[in-house]
Amino acid sequence: MNPCNHLLESFAIAVKAADPTHIIPSYLPHPPPGRTLVVGAGKASAAMAMAVENAWPADARIDGLVVTRYGHTLPTHKIKVVEAGHPIPDENGERAAQKILSAAQALEPSDLMLCLFSGGGSSLLSLPAEGISLQDLQAVTHQLLRCGASIQEINIVRKHLSAIQGGKLAAACRAPILALIISDVTGDEATHIASGPCSPDPSTFSDTLAVLARYHLDVPTAIRQLLLAGIEHAITETPKPGSLIFNQVETRIIANAHQSLSAAADYFQKYDISTLILGDTVTGESREIAKCYAALTKEIRLHPQKLKPPLALLSGGETTVTLRGNGRGGRNTEFLLSLLIELSTLDNVYALACDTDGLDGSENNAGALITPDSLIRANKLLLDPVSFLSNNNAYTFFQQLNDLVITGPTHTNVNDYRAILVL
Repeated sequence: MNPCNHLLESFAIAVKAADPTHIIPSYLPHPPPGRTLVVGAGKASAAMAMAVENAWPADARIDGLVVTRYGHTLPTHKIKVVEAGHPIPDENGERAAQKILSAAQALEPSDLMLCLFSGGGSSLLSLPAEGISLQDLQAVTHQLLRCGASIQEINIVRKHLSAIQGGKLAAACRAPILALIISDVTGDEATHIASGPCSPDPSTFSDTLAVLARYHLDVPTAIRQLLLAGIEHAITETPKPGSLIFNQVETRIIANAHQSLSAAADYFQKYDISTLILGDTVTGESREIAKCYAALTKEIRLHPQKLKPPLALLSGGETTVTLRGNGRGGRNTEFLLSLLIELSTLDNVYALACDTDGLDGSENNAGALITPDSLIRANKLLLDPVSFLSNNNAYTFFQQLNDLVITGPTHTNVNDYRAILVL
């Protein structure tokens, strides 16, 4: 099989390993005496809701609402699917979050709230805390996404600016709660997935201000006033670990990056290609992580005493991009462009980096591919990879080479998938 086809097939298998259609049914409980309210948010929430409907007993009472990204809806009958803005929150997300919170508050102890959360839920479930506006939330989100902050840091801020996240949805509900979660964050901590609507929040208002200070963010006055009021105990903190609120909550991580990487590793091994999983918790600047991977790739290719080709290096996690230019691109194409520059003198190396949700940042591609002749083809087109990288313009670079990977929405999200094939 062509090496590029190996990479593309391994990505498809990694995505399939996180497909809610196959995973959800085995995690569903028996219906409660009362009604079941299904709520959720994330890029996988529509697929999760559809899977619940298909597996739920026909005679059991079930309804609800989930919110997903524009273009990610799927047909459902009893659970309403609403589309909203991502990564910048919008009015649709705000209205959906208010409806979810109100529905949770109306439940009785004999009912069940079944929560379906996945990556992307933080911006989709956008209900600003009292005293701040959606416009305030949009402004700080825009800054956070451009400054290079980690997803954990971003979600510390989000939880303290939200009326529903950081455990507040659980606090509003009198019924038992089962939260089924597809993890898109390193470490699979539920508090950071969709900003933890039903999970205890160990962070504080002080931590939130520290994140804003660390990245020198100029936030709206209303937000700063809210956070200062929180530090002075004029408003209540988010529910913390150990709170009795969470005695009624069961949380299950039903899919994560490690499962997908393991499935991809099994695929390569069927073709007698050795695999090395470098971790599912990789974070840091995309272009800098690429330099580390390039160093390892060179060592394997030039000194194969211990790790011998053919070998596939696999990893997951979520890298970041600090925007310095005004080009187009996501963290996966930026990783690949930096990797290509570092591997410029090396033959017989192929690589793929894609987001398992099918969208690399705000672009229409999942990611891209590099091949041993990528630089040769770039030179013929007069494309300078260093210039494109400096301008954060990796999407355009790979678009010109016709090496973008475009899948459309996958209806799941376990974060990045990277595979370097050394032959």
